[in-house]
Amino acid sequence: MDGQTADDQAALTRLSETLDRAIDRLDEARPFAKARHQRPVLDVLGRVIALPGGLGRIRQRAARMDAAGLFSGSDWDQPEVLLPQLVAGTLVSDDPSLRALEAASLARFLAVAEGEARHANLHQEGARHFLTQVLALNLKDLFGAPDEAARALGARHDLKRRVLSHIADHIGLNDVLSVLVSEIWRLLEQRSIQVGVVKDMIAQIAIALSEKGTEPGSTRLGAERLVSALFGPTTASRDDPGLAVYLERISVADESGLSREAMGFARAMHDTGLVSDYHAAFLTWALDYENRPLIPEALGLGTTGLDCWQHYRGLIEKLVRSAVSLQTPQAAYGLALLLDRGILHHAPMVPALERQLSLQLRGAARERIALGFAAGDAPETALLAGVLQVLGQPLGVGQGANPTCQSARAIAMWALIDPDYLLFLVTQVAEFDMLQMQFEGTVINSGDLPAGLAGAGPIDADPVSVLLVAHLDRIYAEMGRLCAGRPGDPHKWINPQFHGWWVSRDCAVAVDVATGQLAGYDDFLRRFFAAYHPAFNGGRPLGHPQPAGIAVTDAQQRFVGWHAIAILRVAEDQAGRMRVYFYNPNNDSGQDWGNGVVVSTSGHGERYGEGSLEFEAFLSRVYLFHDEPLRREEGREIAPELIATVRDQAVASWAADRQGAG
Repeated sequence: MDGQTADDQAALTRLSETLDRAIDRLDEARPFAKARHQRPVLDVLGRVIALPGGLGRIRQRAARMDAAGLFSGSDWDQPEVLLPQLVAGTLVSDDPSLRALEAASLARFLAVAEGEARHANLHQEGARHFLTQVLALNLKDLFGAPDEAARALGARHDLKRRVLSHIADHIGLNDVLSVLVSEIWRLLEQRSIQVGVVKDMIAQIAIALSEKGTEPGSTRLGAERLVSALFGPTTASRDDPGLAVYLERISVADESGLSREAMGFARAMHDTGLVSDYHAAFLTWALDYENRPLIPEALGLGTTGLDCWQHYRGLIEKLVRSAVSLQTPQAAYGLALLLDRGILHHAPMVPALERQLSLQLRGAARERIALGFAAGDAPETALLAGVLQVLGQPLGVGQGANPTCQSARAIAMWALIDPDYLLFLVTQVAEFDMLQMQFEGTVINSGDLPAGLAGAGPIDADPVSVLLVAHLDRIYAEMGRLCAGRPGDPHKWINPQFHGWWVSRDCAVAVDVATGQLAGYDDFLRRFFAAYHPAFNGGRPLGHPQPAGIAVTDAQQRFVGWHAIAILRVAEDQAGRMRVYFYNPNNDSGQDWGNGVVVSTSGHGERYGEGSLEFEAFLSRVYLFHDEPLRREEGREIAPELIATVRDQAVASWAADRQGAG
């Protein structure tokens, strides 16, 4: 058992008893005294973890330690917002207490993933997903021999490797590569703007393939497609020669060779949504290639994009030169999609982008972008790259590990249907570090308001979100304050004022705001059918995305919380089933909400960035939606059994304890 000797077993038993006593004292401590009693627990944890079999003992006690308050007052107290990419650094920290705390946190994740423990804010699938990502980001430590840096860490690296191995033993290391490759492709299908973690995982897979390999088959093929997309997507870059050698090769290539390079880059980019550093270098080099334009080929532009190139070539070349660098290669993908959307033909967009090209960040706004994206480029480059990505991939905007779904949704929707307004907001904050909006004629200035839920704003997000969210969050909160005292849900007034004229002015809510109990729920369901289902609304498609609120549940149908999304369209899938296609700003739309309500992100007619559910399943999780106040009654009577089906699904999940007068 983990190579234990009799002495190890005896020592582990003694230390486990000591740990139990320390946990009991922590549990009994008053809230203000928790910090003083956490230290002894962490000290014993460090000694237990150092022994063979110690990690298993920690996992057995994970739930008790959590309940006793081991994580109170620290970032680890909210496991749902922890980032897998930070685990490796903490496990080899100079501070033994941090190492012990991270190991205990991972033990908690593992206990939940194995069904040995439950946590109010962490469900079993989420815990397993987190641990899979941790393994993906640290494959080198599992598969490869220690390098010089690892050897210099000594015992700290040994601890890290043992913790990862313990996780892999339970999650299943034999299948980890297959799981990771499938998971990466699933995430890439959603085309998130933030792909840093995915790129790190692919780099680790490249190491694993090089050092350990895998059996021929679909897993290896999928892994090699990912690795080649980043490290060798074309003939001249296939052996990953380094940028200097690559540029020498293309400088002597003939016309057909350059075309193959351009098309190879475009194919890999549109296949995966990832942009290789070689691609960024090629685009920069191609700007000065005088024989013929290579940019359209290298971006893989369609008919609309090529039309934009013909009309606005000068602007596009300036955008490539100013936004695409080795630190910001993904800007190329954003630009390609922006052009294929055709938004340059929208009259305000060309001057808005010209303004963005000359924009100078000032004060706190400049410091914030520099803090979040200090990778060698000027903050203006990072922001311009972010603007291109958000405009090209509106549904790729994510809220990160931040309670800012309202702001993320607004940024995505503006990028989708009001892009020049979004750039107007970017300019305001970049130049003045404040944002002005109006609520029913009242001017609201973010600079005059206290911090909202987002605090100083997110760092783990795209540059546009990093710049805007703190200000949007304050304004949203102030709009809520101005609605105080009004009957019903304040979103009825906030959403149209905050998002724009295109939000329908009426609002239906499934619950009584004061009590949280269902109220008029059957009428709520009928109204949603009549507003959104083509069979009951006269076949009218949805013109503009509409904000909506959902009651998120976990895989066991337990209520997790209220969440902001946007309904994008309602249509039949290829099997003839009516589905709702929606935008979820939570970075990963593929979720299991219990009882077969599993959000699909591909395979049912979804476009990049969309999630979808069958109409009735989606409606069973909706608690708020917008509707036009002036609407003729259309369609035939809605069958009672349809209403009953949706009601039963809601009552079996989030509404289980909300059956008031509904």
